[in-house]
Amino acid sequence: MRLIPYFLCIFVLSNSVWAENKNLDQLLRDVKQAQSIDRKINREREAEFLADKQAQQQLLNAATAELSKQESLSTQLKDHLQSNEALLSKLETQLKDNSGELGELFGVARQAAGDLNVDLLSSLVSAQYPDRTDKLNSIANSKALPTIEQLETLWFTLQQEMTETGKVVRFKRTIEAANGNSEEAEVIRIGAFNAIAKGEYLRYSPETKMLVSLARQPESKYLDLAIDFSQVTSGQAPIAIDPTRGVLLSMLIQTPDAQERINQGGVIGYIILALGGLGFIYALIRLSILILIGSKIQKQMNSPAASDDNPLGRILSATEQNAAQDIETLELVLDEAITREVPALEKGLSLIKLLAAVAPLLGLLGTVTGMIATFQSISLFGTGDPKLMANGISQALVTTMLGLSVAMPLLFIHNLLASRSKTLVQILDEQSAGIMSRRAGK
Repeated sequence: MRLIPYFLCIFVLSNSVWAENKNLDQLLRDVKQAQSIDRKINREREAEFLADKQAQQQLLNAATAELSKQESLSTQLKDHLQSNEALLSKLETQLKDNSGELGELFGVARQAAGDLNVDLLSSLVSAQYPDRTDKLNSIANSKALPTIEQLETLWFTLQQEMTETGKVVRFKRTIEAANGNSEEAEVIRIGAFNAIAKGEYLRYSPETKMLVSLARQPESKYLDLAIDFSQVTSGQAPIAIDPTRGVLLSMLIQTPDAQERINQGGVIGYIILALGGLGFIYALIRLSILILIGSKIQKQMNSPAASDDNPLGRILSATEQNAAQDIETLELVLDEAITREVPALEKGLSLIKLLAAVAPLLGLLGTVTGMIATFQSISLFGTGDPKLMANGISQALVTTMLGLSVAMPLLFIHNLLASRSKTLVQILDEQSAGIMSRRAGK
């Protein structure tokens, strides 16, 4: 009975060992199975690698064969190129020997085509025939010998340009206006010198191959000629042409008009003109007044009755009122009456003389300010661009011109008024002296 516990313990231990051994066997089987799977995977990878290696080797062999083939083809093409270059050189030498002096002749033809093409690009005749330059370009830019057709085109174009230069032609063409709009109108081309449409001068644009209206037209006297010329259908008519093919016309357009000249004078120029205008108006008023007074004095000299609407009549009235006085007193009365009339006759002369003296001084002031502006431009920007100095110089010259233009007429008018008033005063003195002599005779 005492051994039963020992047998139980041994039985439990033996069961534990058997269970552990069973677990170990299962673990070993799992490990062996995993190793078997790994070996299978490795064999598959090895097979794939060997297959890829063989494919790569085949591609390498194919690329090597293709490279060898291309190198062989390159060698053949290089040899063929060298043989072609040698043949081309031989043929060129043969062509040069066969052509002889014709080569120089064709060179002259190409040069003439190039020079003519440059002239036609800016010619007004190209506005009527816009596609002439394309054929000339093929002659001028070609390295091959020109054909008979190309040579005929060259001399025909030369002859056409010379012939059209002496013609006055009317034709329809689309014109680009100064505002960018395009419209079709009848164009009158006067040789290769001028083109007009609707009474306005046009210019030819080589870039667009179109006739373009000038942004600014020349003076009215030239426009009137263009309008009259447009209305003539036969016979002869006067017209202003530009033999320089646009140079003189562009200079006329750039020439400032009277208003622009005055604007160049600036504020001082406007002051000079304002003073000159006031002086002229006042001088004309005074001149008309003196002429009216002179006519009334002439009437008074022919009338026995004294009138108070003129200086001589007022002097005669003063004489009649003091008829009873002695000669000395009457002489004083006449002197007083003449002295009272002289300021009215000489009124405004000093003002006109002052304006005539101030006008050139203002012109000199404008000259000084214009030169100051010019020197400031030189100090800031240098003398590289004359246009930067043009405003100051224009102001200096225009103000001087305006000052002299105002001063000289004012001086003449002042002299005229002074002589006129002096003549009237002399008439009054003569009439007063006649009155005194008649009184002394009595």
